[in-house]
Amino acid sequence: MAEGENEVRWDGLCSRDPAVRETALENIRQIVLRKTECLCSLEGPPSRPPDGHSDAASVDGLNKLLARLLMLSKRCPFKDVRERSEFILKSAQELGIRIPRPLGHGPSRFIPEKEILQVGSEDAQMHALFADSFAALGRLDNITLVMVFHPQYLESFLKTQHYLLQMDGPLPLHYRHYIGIMAAARHRCSYLVNLHVSDFLHVGGDPKWLNGLENAPPKLQNLGELNKVLAHRPWLITKEHIEGLLKAEEHSWSLAELVHAVVLLTHYHSLASFTFGCGISPEIHCDGGHTFRPPSVSNYCICDITNGNHSVDETQVNSAGNVSVSDSFFEVEALMEKMKQLQECRDEEEASQEEMASRFEIEKRESMLVLSSDDEEVSPARDVSRHFEDTSYGYKDFSRHGMHVPTFRVQDYCWEDHGYSLVNRLYPDVGQLIDEKFHIAYNLTYNTMAMHKDVDTSMLRRAIWNYIHCMFGIRYDDYDYGEINQLLDRSFKVYIKTVVCTPEKVTKRMYDSFWRQFKHSEKVHVNLLLIEARMQAELLYALRAITRYMT
Repeated sequence: MAEGENEVRWDGLCSRDPAVRETALENIRQIVLRKTECLCSLEGPPSRPPDGHSDAASVDGLNKLLARLLMLSKRCPFKDVRERSEFILKSAQELGIRIPRPLGHGPSRFIPEKEILQVGSEDAQMHALFADSFAALGRLDNITLVMVFHPQYLESFLKTQHYLLQMDGPLPLHYRHYIGIMAAARHRCSYLVNLHVSDFLHVGGDPKWLNGLENAPPKLQNLGELNKVLAHRPWLITKEHIEGLLKAEEHSWSLAELVHAVVLLTHYHSLASFTFGCGISPEIHCDGGHTFRPPSVSNYCICDITNGNHSVDETQVNSAGNVSVSDSFFEVEALMEKMKQLQECRDEEEASQEEMASRFEIEKRESMLVLSSDDEEVSPARDVSRHFEDTSYGYKDFSRHGMHVPTFRVQDYCWEDHGYSLVNRLYPDVGQLIDEKFHIAYNLTYNTMAMHKDVDTSMLRRAIWNYIHCMFGIRYDDYDYGEINQLLDRSFKVYIKTVVCTPEKVTKRMYDSFWRQFKHSEKVHVNLLLIEARMQAELLYALRAITRYMT
């Protein structure tokens, strides 16, 4: 019984060839059968770990296998794998083995499961996208299933992430996943940390590094300071941070390696924001995604396990508190009217440059008065905090302690004219992929707002994007920051600031309290704007520092 879950070959299930998948499934079935029969031959109830360390380890190994099969039965884009995984689970149960069932209500804690596309019901184009993702990662994760509200963006996101993690690049594969772990850990995002711990080991990473950052190579340890500042106070990044990494003697980074690392750090800081902002649930096969305890309802049957039926009532409240539908309807109407008025004002007169600069400073000061959360500090779990240093370091407004941060003027250094070309020069093709992703998120529209159709939402999208950049001290000379207060109410600003600056503090109440009449797909769209605006802001500060070092 030496076979552990990690010794089972899952790779064959990612093949496009049904014959290869069939062979892999048969091998897995035989391993599960062998383990099951061995446990059933032991004395005592088979579902209870027997005495002895080796027997307990055998039960644990089988449980991990069964949890992975449960995930495949619900999340694999290939129908044959879903059905065969369900069959293997039923076979184990018929032999007296307790099998797992899913916990929770689908990919998101904030969005009812029935509103999210079910695997197996997708169209041909979406199936191809799902199959690509599954073939690359060996899973169809919950982030993908929530982003699927916006297929055009999802395709760009998956293409970029695949390139960053798996295609040719300056950094070795295990370094890439470890940097993902470091970045996600800064925001206590155990969801992403767990995924990349698994990926890190899969590509041959040294398990000792996972015991704590101090066990990683000095070169990666040295990245800790940049990771910390970039995640929480990117406006403090200087060329000295860059110089320290590039001139660290035998542990130094090359410019190309550093750009790859910076892109990975910003990608995973932003993805942590999306994970918390959309209430992403643990993956089915991970801790918190399944249970071996029987359900409380006595008539629960095996078909429920694979069909995803739960004994708990699945109704979720879509609005916060006791706000009536008419009140939230009025909010949409008021927002539409403000957009119309602002457009008319724009057409009639244009503010002077001095007035525009003054409005930016006012909005920047006001953004500091918006509290991201009333909750107490979130103390990181040990298994996450081991991956970064200085756990007390977090987001602070740049007004704290009398600090004055000079305004970052986009006219002096911007993504389109400076950052894009620097990234593309040092890490070819990535600049193009990131640029495409920025543009899709920023320009994405279905010309709808809640129940209204044929609406030009560009003014609202720009207000959201520029508000985030304003919180980071970044100013657009040609934008009237007076529009932000007109279009974004306080509850929405609280949600934005929390998702972008302290995502680990996001609650369902915050998600429910803004745009109460809007669809979940529109709220996911908001999150796409938030994470891309955040990623661009971080990149601008880091790339400007690299440019200053180079010149």
